[in-house]
Amino acid sequence: MKIFNAQQIYDADKWTIQRQGISSDELMERAAMQLFNWIHSRLQGGGTPLYIFCGIGNNGGDGIALARHLVEHGYHVMPFVVNYSETRSKDFLHNMERLKERKVWPVFLNDADDLPEIPKEAIVIDAIFGIGLNRPPADWVVKLIQHINGSQAFTLSVDIPSGMFVDRPVADYNGVIQANFVLSIQAPKLVFFLPETGRFVNQWQALDIGLDPAFLAEMSTDFEFITKYELLPAYRSRERFTHKGHYGHTLVIGGSLGKIGAVALASKAALKAGAGLVSSYVPQCGLVPLQSQLPEAMVIVDQGEGAITNIKFDVAPTVIAMGMGLGTDDNTKKTVGDFIEDTEIPVVLDADGVNILAQKPELLLKLPAGSVLTPHIGELKRLLGDWGNDFEKCEKAKNFSLQYDVVLVMKDAYTICWYKGRGYINSTGNPGMATAGSGDVLAGIIAGFMSQGYDALTAALFGVYLHGSSGDIAVEGMGYQALLASDLVDNLGNAFLALFEVPQAPPQESGGQNGQGGNQA
Repeated sequence: MKIFNAQQIYDADKWTIQRQGISSDELMERAAMQLFNWIHSRLQGGGTPLYIFCGIGNNGGDGIALARHLVEHGYHVMPFVVNYSETRSKDFLHNMERLKERKVWPVFLNDADDLPEIPKEAIVIDAIFGIGLNRPPADWVVKLIQHINGSQAFTLSVDIPSGMFVDRPVADYNGVIQANFVLSIQAPKLVFFLPETGRFVNQWQALDIGLDPAFLAEMSTDFEFITKYELLPAYRSRERFTHKGHYGHTLVIGGSLGKIGAVALASKAALKAGAGLVSSYVPQCGLVPLQSQLPEAMVIVDQGEGAITNIKFDVAPTVIAMGMGLGTDDNTKKTVGDFIEDTEIPVVLDADGVNILAQKPELLLKLPAGSVLTPHIGELKRLLGDWGNDFEKCEKAKNFSLQYDVVLVMKDAYTICWYKGRGYINSTGNPGMATAGSGDVLAGIIAGFMSQGYDALTAALFGVYLHGSSGDIAVEGMGYQALLASDLVDNLGNAFLALFEVPQAPPQESGGQNGQGGNQA
């Protein structure tokens, strides 16, 4: 699912109006009907009071048109016009006239003295500002937004929470609606998925208003929201007459005294992801734990007792996962640096593998083609340097991926994979996955896919998606706090099966609830 910026949405609106021979008012009516249908299907004409706060632009026009449909179906509607400017959009004025024809006159709010009482049992529909907002709201409108946020009423925002810019940060988030739910017109917005702005969107759903599909298909976007429908065309089923040699060999390098479990998690995850063979390269202290915990993996021991000191092996891996539990002492850093300079095998670098790169940035130019980096937020800062906001973070991540031609997996509540200037936003996962070892599992899954011949980006997208899906399945019947990284590995098979389940809702309308908390470990 493509994520469009504000200008692209405006362009799609114009093209749809021209191509389909409709007016902007008719397009607004489509949006209002989709909003009404979504609400009506859930409330069924109940007696809940609906307080609709409308701006005077096109987002407010959507709200006024929605109010008309609700009134016509017997809902208890209280419409308000947030009168923040003398300028009104043409379609807003058209819909105001239609509403008045139904003998409904909105209350005009002009300053902070006009703030209405909002009962906590009401539903607030926020249609004050849309994606066209480009400057901070007036002080009195900020007070209105804070008044709505403090009302305890369920708040439903139209397209985007009012007060939020769609493509850049705002200076003061006190003037942003805290939305329980957002009905996003046509497609989700980037701000739903960034920590700084996504906290104002508890859940969302995209409503298709029929923007020209050919135009949308041809439009190139900087971001894409990844669901299983984007991934399934790339999925490779197994042929009957194959053997383990057809599915590659993952070598997992890592571990140190007291941290062998990280290698065990990554190795088991690589096997569960489908690697034909897995070897674990560990210091001598890891031999017995790994041989007893994971009989399916082969173990290669380094000459060092408690840490890896000189990486040498006589196997021929397809891909190498490196860094989990590795440590960053001087000897280890030198060993890893020497290895990266010499190897041509693609690597998935996690944890201390990333930390060593941050300390020895000259190694970035030595990374083999098709490599993947999987930093959590702290490791990402060491790699990229600090940033002022999430938009700057994304720009830095994009430029880093371009400069070094690597897939950068930016782990967060919604993990973003960066490659060739595009960001791919994952749709699965939950806060329970923010637990020790979760990242080790993810690195192992990605390496397991690469072993089977998937390119680095596809492997990362599949890995991140299935990692989150496994977490979603694992938390069913338990609290988030009870989830362990080993549960992610144990449920990976169920996540594969879920790829082929038929959804209850159309994929283009499926929303999220502040998604993948897990890839922070």
